[in-house]
Amino acid sequence: MTLAVRRWAIVPAAGQGSRFAAALPKQYTPLLGRPMLSWTLAALLAEPRIDGIVVSLAQGDTHWQGLPEFTNPRVRRCTGGTRREHSVVNGLDALDADARDTDWVLVHDAARPCLRHRDLELLFAALEADAVGGLLAVPVSDTLKREVGDQRVGETVARDGLWRALTPQMFRYGLLLRALRLCLERDRPVTDEASAIESLGLQPRLVRGRAGNVKVTNPEDAALAEAILQSAQP
Repeated sequence: MTLAVRRWAIVPAAGQGSRFAAALPKQYTPLLGRPMLSWTLAALLAEPRIDGIVVSLAQGDTHWQGLPEFTNPRVRRCTGGTRREHSVVNGLDALDADARDTDWVLVHDAARPCLRHRDLELLFAALEADAVGGLLAVPVSDTLKREVGDQRVGETVARDGLWRALTPQMFRYGLLLRALRLCLERDRPVTDEASAIESLGLQPRLVRGRAGNVKVTNPEDAALAEAILQSAQP
């Protein structure tokens, strides 16, 4: 009997958001009166095809206790690490007793609260039979400049074929764990999970997503995220 492939989500949320310059860790910044992480988890929980979610939290984090999503039986916690790849590997380890190598794992930024159901539908449909996995992404539309120092333009960079990586990024449990552990062994920093998969010589699939699936990095991004969330309210 063939066992059904399951889907798990990991949300690395152990960072402090130093560029955000706020009293709270960035993931707890209020958006429309609700912590950012709460919006992010609610978007994932709204998808019934996700069997469970692991949130990687910083050591000593107590802010999570006020979020109603953590009472959901599909949500569990683990301790994150100093870098993104540490937090994701810890999340994968937390799934060790439940996940099979062929299960899908979605890694989603805690600071992307504007995820919508359609984003997940696109990802699931595009990758259902894919041998590698892939990620939501948006083609680059702006003109790109390369700085040569003192904020002077050295050249205009051709944008043909360039995409802006989003999340979730979705790969098989066993493959993702192997790729990330290899990067850790080589002390190779990982900015996203796709780059870890690329280190194995594989080519993740780009799945065109929505530009509105924004990442909150600076205070200005928070205002944009609030506007997007507000527009989605019934």
